[in-house]
Amino acid sequence: METGRIAGQANGAVWIQYGETIVLVTACRSKRAGDRDFLPLTVEYREKSYAGGRIPGNFFRREGRMGEKETLAARLTDHMIRPMFPKKYRYEVQVFITILSYDGENDADVLGMVGASASLVLSDMPFDGPIAAVRVGRVDGDLVINPTNSQLEESDMDLIISGDRDSIGSVEGHAEEISEAALLEALEFAHENIQGILELQDELQKKAGKEKQEYIAPVIDPELAKAVEEFAGKRVSEANHTDDRSDRAQKLDDVEADVQEALAEKFPESSKDIGEVMYDLIKNDMRRMVLTEKRRIDGRKVDEVRPLSAEVEVLPRAHGSALFQRGETQALCVATLGNKMDEKMVDDLRGKAFKSYYLDYNFPSYSTNEVSFPRGPSRRDIGHGHLAESAISPVIPTVASFPYTIRLVSDIQSSNGSSSMATVCGCSMALMDAGVPIKAPVTASGVGLISEGDEYEILTDIQGAEDFLGDMDLKVAGTEAGITAVQMENKIQGIRLEILEEALQRARQGRLQILKVMTEAIPASRSELSQHAPRIQFIKIDPSKIGAVIGPGGRMIREIETTGAKVAVDDDGTITVSAVEAEAAAAAMAMIQGITADAEIGRDYDGKVKRIMPFGAFVEILPGKEGLLHISEIDHTRVNEVEDVLSEGEAVRVKVLDIDNSGKIRLSRKALLPEKSDS
Repeated sequence: METGRIAGQANGAVWIQYGETIVLVTACRSKRAGDRDFLPLTVEYREKSYAGGRIPGNFFRREGRMGEKETLAARLTDHMIRPMFPKKYRYEVQVFITILSYDGENDADVLGMVGASASLVLSDMPFDGPIAAVRVGRVDGDLVINPTNSQLEESDMDLIISGDRDSIGSVEGHAEEISEAALLEALEFAHENIQGILELQDELQKKAGKEKQEYIAPVIDPELAKAVEEFAGKRVSEANHTDDRSDRAQKLDDVEADVQEALAEKFPESSKDIGEVMYDLIKNDMRRMVLTEKRRIDGRKVDEVRPLSAEVEVLPRAHGSALFQRGETQALCVATLGNKMDEKMVDDLRGKAFKSYYLDYNFPSYSTNEVSFPRGPSRRDIGHGHLAESAISPVIPTVASFPYTIRLVSDIQSSNGSSSMATVCGCSMALMDAGVPIKAPVTASGVGLISEGDEYEILTDIQGAEDFLGDMDLKVAGTEAGITAVQMENKIQGIRLEILEEALQRARQGRLQILKVMTEAIPASRSELSQHAPRIQFIKIDPSKIGAVIGPGGRMIREIETTGAKVAVDDDGTITVSAVEAEAAAAAMAMIQGITADAEIGRDYDGKVKRIMPFGAFVEILPGKEGLLHISEIDHTRVNEVEDVLSEGEAVRVKVLDIDNSGKIRLSRKALLPEKSDS
């Protein structure tokens, strides 16, 4: 890790290298503070194609907007560094992570996270770091720090864990049904190894760090704060004790409207400050309720799961569908089965790859009764989809045992927190409804935290307000056997391991309760595929004959697909035929077999006259294979004109007499005709 050689005008810049993977991270802030009521932090993660010795594959031949991998890496960094800024820091901050070199083995996402902290530590910004991150794998039972890509292929976990000197900051990753104890061991192992990276940043700051900006957070007039509390405090507490979310929201809106009107004359132009004080009143009262009354704003106990419902077969034409609801959060999940042509292509620094299983998450504005213009998948959509996809991945059958492309879609219909966890549950059920032989159903639960000093309370199955006003959002997915995915975001700087241990146990209890409801709706994968799903067959041909199956410009494969089947051809000669109707698949297979079959000398064929020439007729005996029926081989008697006996399109049975070295086929019709007597 070094600084000062490049990007010298940035507030902070580091060049960080691991193996031959090199990342440049810069941090800049605006010259003046804004008036936003949240930290205006932006993290950009960009992979330069030249880093992997590649040229962009798009039409423009230059890097475009962030891809999925880049978006996920940017989110990871954001989750790590955001809590390290002062609560009311209003300067716009941008962290830019640029991948300059990639060696194919050492991924750059963790380097970007470490570089982000280091660049902010070096800058003049009031960043309460350092903080650092490592990746943890487990190969043959042994934990590995920052495993290579090769090692990850053999690992049963892939976790990215950040932390400071005393606590864990963020966690994200997936695993092959590991226990809570194994996850805690990985967290502790990561925390131990983070310390050296923190020391490295400390040394760098001592040598090259800038003097920190003196930042004084905006202070609200104490008289105003007191007036708001006196007017609204009791009413806020009463509203927070309203179990129904809509009623509670309306009461709180009414309180704020009343306090704004009541104090407008005494405190003119203070509407925004009044709103901030109201926010703090609501937040503090909610947290007080949890810590002192052991009661949540919707009336639940701290370890209570919201009302659950689950059903399958909700869409008659879908291959598999499920509607899962937890409280007001509702996910409509659909499983669709396709063939190899439906695989998803991934193109990044690691090169092009194809995924036979993937999940798309959609969060439309109507799910929260809002209006917005749809602009494609957001960072939230990509992040939540990736988490759910990773959670279910360990139970997906191999392509060898189940030769289908599997696409899952989760459309959130209503949301009040934990929509990604509802996605895991709903998509797991949709797979079972489609007849996909998954290893086990996957369920998921979110866990929250309210803490004041040494006092804390863990909340099972948090809703939206508890996520927004709480200190932690821990999402855990898994089967009955173990954890398959985990994600933790914090509003505070870190969580102690002993609290995380308790939270993981609470998450497991919640998962098992949810699993019971899911299995009541559908106890296991259906024994038969959906009647609307395609049936897939395989045929292996000589790779040299692939061109014949495809045909000039794809003409032959298009002709095959007129049967109603879809055809995919691999370079090794494996051909996949998929069709909903068995007859269509059988017809396509017959055509492929005919195209790839070789004519045999001495064998009889039912052919079709394709062209008539003065010297004979060309007869198609196999798809795309023609032979010459010479005029002398048409009949035992002399034939003066070919048209006297044959016509184009006519079916004719012929025998293969010979095939020369160039592949030309010589046919005979008369060889199959009885010889005529002289009488």
